Amino acid sequence: MTALLTVENVTRRFGGVHALRDVALDVCEGETHAVIGPNGAGKSTLFKLIGGQLAATAGTIGYDGARVDRLPPHQRARRGIAIAFQDAPVFRGMTVAENAMVGAHAVTRAGPLAAILRSPRHRREELEIRAAAAEALKRVGLAGWADRPAEDLPLGQQRALQLARALCGRPRLLLLDEPASGLRGPERSALAELIEDLRGSGLSILLVEHDVGFVARLADRVTVLDLGRVIAHGTFARIRVDPAVIAAYLGGAE
Repeated sequence: MTALLTVENVTRRFGGVHALRDVALDVCEGETHAVIGPNGAGKSTLFKLIGGQLAATAGTIGYDGARVDRLPPHQRARRGIAIAFQDAPVFRGMTVAENAMVGAHAVTRAGPLAAILRSPRHRREELEIRAAAAEALKRVGLAGWADRPAEDLPLGQQRALQLARALCGRPRLLLLDEPASGLRGPERSALAELIEDLRGSGLSILLVEHDVGFVARLADRVTVLDLGRVIAHGTFARIRVDPAVIAAYLGGAE
């Protein structure tokens, strides 16, 4: 399989503290790859390094055959990397459709002057963004909510809206930051089905998650972090019996 994302020997220090040390992994085309580990393992730091919210102290991050670790987040988004943060809020006072449209801001080309003047290019882009938002909402099952206030959505559907916002930029790689956090059983199951559908459409997904059962259902491969280092890598069936993983994260539980 072709690697779409490659993380090679990435280190991140905060002062004298290593949050990550020589981390390496890849995400292949059409794959769901999960990163798990106990609190403080470095999962969130790795996520932000890939998304561009943090810079690596050492190492490289490649996407689609080119280095992206020196690019700001909006340029990574233009290349096809989208992020759905766990704590990303809905924008109150805006409709569900308008919230989804925000996800296309990084891939638009018309500038502020074109918007003020309502140029043909701006009008064309606005129509394209509305169409992309409608398509994204349909994919996540929120088409019927498009004109309703976003704050009216239950938590599970707010998570689906976050996915729609990310999909509005029409990415090839989707980064998901603990999407199941705080969800009840039925909401978690519905979200898992949605992620499975997205993978089935060919989207590559990097999933940072604390819920082991959620990961077991979705992930083709799993990378396990502990204290900033990779301690195991492979299928869930393989890592769940790894002694280092059991000691650091799974605690021996089935």
